[in-house]
Amino acid sequence: MATTQVQGLFIEVEGDGTPVVCIHGLGGSSNNWTPVMAAFEGRRVIRIDLPGSARSPLPSQKLSIDVYVDVIASVLVELKAEQSDVVAHSMGTVVAQHLAIRHPRLVKSLALFGPLLAPPDAGRDGMRQRAALAREKGIAGVQDIADAIVKGATSDETKVRRPVSVALVRESVMRQSPEGYAQSCEALAGAQAAEVEQIKVPTLLVTGDQDGVGKPDAVKAMGDRIAGSKVVVFSGCGHWTTFEKPQESAAELKSFYNANR
Repeated sequence: MATTQVQGLFIEVEGDGTPVVCIHGLGGSSNNWTPVMAAFEGRRVIRIDLPGSARSPLPSQKLSIDVYVDVIASVLVELKAEQSDVVAHSMGTVVAQHLAIRHPRLVKSLALFGPLLAPPDAGRDGMRQRAALAREKGIAGVQDIADAIVKGATSDETKVRRPVSVALVRESVMRQSPEGYAQSCEALAGAQAAEVEQIKVPTLLVTGDQDGVGKPDAVKAMGDRIAGSKVVVFSGCGHWTTFEKPQESAAELKSFYNANR
C-alpha cells in the first residue's frame, strides 16, 4: 500500500487490476473501506480522503458537491483510472451519482452504502447547525457532534454488540478539523439531487433497517429510478454500514462484482 498526495488530496493506492475508487461520506476517511478490503482482492484500490476531510487539506475554493466531483474526476484522470468501480458512503454517494452522470467514461459501476439523493429540508438545516457548532466550539464541538452521531446514526444492535464499531464511528468524526467538517456539512446542505435515471451502469444500493439517512423506503424508491439496480437492506444496521456490518457489506460487494464481470 502506498499513500500519496494527488491534486492536494491524500490517497491510498493498493493492488493492481481493475480500479476501484472509494469515496467516504461526511466525517469519514479512507478507513471507511478498511473493513471491506477483502472484497477488492485482485483490484487496484484507490481510497481518497476528500478535500477538507481526514488528512486532506481544505482547497482554496469553498467545498461543494461540484468541487468534490471535479477534483475526483481530475484525480482519476491523473491516475489513469478510467472505467472504475466506484464505491461510496453517505455524502459520497451523492458525489458518486453526479460523477457517474457527468463523467460516464470514468465509472464502470456504482456500489452505494447508506445512499441518498439529497438531504430533506430539515436535514439541510441540521447540517448548517452542525457547521455552526463546529466553528463556534472548535474541537470540543466536533467531539459533541461525534457523540451525537454515535447515538443517532448507529443501530441498537451495534451499540450493544459492536463497541469497536461505535469507537470507529466516534474516532472517524473526531479526527476531522472543525473548519473542514463545517464546510463538508455546508456542502451536503447545498447538495442537489442527481437525475439518477441517467445512470446507466450496474448499481448496488445498500442500507440498514435503522439508517435514518439512507432510509430503506427512500433507497428502494431510488432503486426504482435506476434501471437494473439492486437494493439490499441489512437488519440491525444504522448508517455506518461498513463499520456496522463489515462481513455482510464485503459479501454483497463480492457478489455484485462477480455478477458484473
